[in-house]
Amino acid sequence: MESQEMLYNAAAASFSAAYAIIMIAWIVVLLIGLWKMFTKAGKPGWAFIVPFYNMYCLFQMSYGNGWLFLLTFVPCVNIVVQIILCFKLAKAFGKGVGFGFGLLFLTPIFYLILGFGDAEYIGPNA
Repeated sequence: MESQEMLYNAAAASFSAAYAIIMIAWIVVLLIGLWKMFTKAGKPGWAFIVPFYNMYCLFQMSYGNGWLFLLTFVPCVNIVVQIILCFKLAKAFGKGVGFGFGLLFLTPIFYLILGFGDAEYIGPNA
């Protein structure tokens, strides 16, 4: 009985370690993509690290008004505003609705595409 318990503990520990490695890799990809995307839009690359300022810059890049990020503090409204943000950000970089869905569902990967790809920042009123 004790060996079965040790086996469960080992399985749980290995699953936790694998999950942690995947999450760290996901975060690193997100950070690299955001850094490049911010610099491409004319913002300082370090701006994505600073809480609240990163959202201000992101909303300024996509909506044209950075203070709209305060809507993310309103329950239920925040979900709608974040979804619209993905599509407006895609439009600000000259991409279409399909790219907006990519930003919505595979955010870090599409941030990398925006940062390292051929997309150019053309502004929120594109």
